[in-house]
Amino acid sequence: MEPTQRRDFLAFLATAAGLAGSALAQTPPDPQGGHHHSSSGQAATPPAAAASKPVHDMGAFPPQWMGKEKIAMLLYPNFTALDLVGPQYMLINLWGAKVHLVARTLEPVRSDTGITITPTMTLDQCPRDLDVLFVPGGSQGTLEAMRDESLVRWLAEQGKRSKLVASVCTGSMLLGQAGLLRGKRATSHWVTHPLLGQFGATAVNQRVVWDGNLVTGAGVSAGLDLGLEIVAKLRDPLYAQCVQLLAEYAPKPPYNAGTPATAPLEATLMMGGMFEQLLVQMKETSASALGARG
Repeated sequence: MEPTQRRDFLAFLATAAGLAGSALAQTPPDPQGGHHHSSSGQAATPPAAAASKPVHDMGAFPPQWMGKEKIAMLLYPNFTALDLVGPQYMLINLWGAKVHLVARTLEPVRSDTGITITPTMTLDQCPRDLDVLFVPGGSQGTLEAMRDESLVRWLAEQGKRSKLVASVCTGSMLLGQAGLLRGKRATSHWVTHPLLGQFGATAVNQRVVWDGNLVTGAGVSAGLDLGLEIVAKLRDPLYAQCVQLLAEYAPKPPYNAGTPATAPLEATLMMGGMFEQLLVQMKETSASALGARG
């Protein structure tokens, strides 16, 4: 791909994300700290602004970069906001794709951090031929969702038809409750990772795990990685790298405590203790559902 095509692609994505795409075409400062000027002393016109061809002309890009996927991202009370928002940012930058935020009603749904998100369609309105079905996680909210028989049935039906089924964090518990993990390799938040076998899955200690049409992510922030991997799967690696660059996703956390293997033992024991009761309840709920299914 030519450099100008790369620039135009980034400009298009910047506009789609609500950023100033024109900033990508600005003339860079000169080595003396000022801006480039013409011989008349006037600021030079940026090449993109001077061109008659629109910056966002898509004709030069590979045809496979334009899609028409139908993507549904589930909302339920007290889901974890970052589980959803991180992947949604990546997926919304797929050219031509329709990303639907789906819930039982069109009323705003409150996350476990207090952020509310307004659905774009109801469960009943959701397309039955999805390309991607995505499920975020949570704690108490996910447990209640696991106990919601009608929601679990909806997930089971949609999951069987969807070309790709995805989850982040404890969203895998909901997929398991719907019978979508049986015989699959999967991951989850480290707290609920031991429960994956309860649903007939093989637990894998990785940030993102693929198995056929199933892709699962580990806890919360892994959704960013999962989102990018789905973008690469539906387009190609270069497209995903452009989206990553747009997001300036280059994590460098101040502490190396993101997994039990690297966190201080004290921190792991404290955080694990906070979720002991939730783990017991999720295990009981999953056992009950599996028993009912025979």
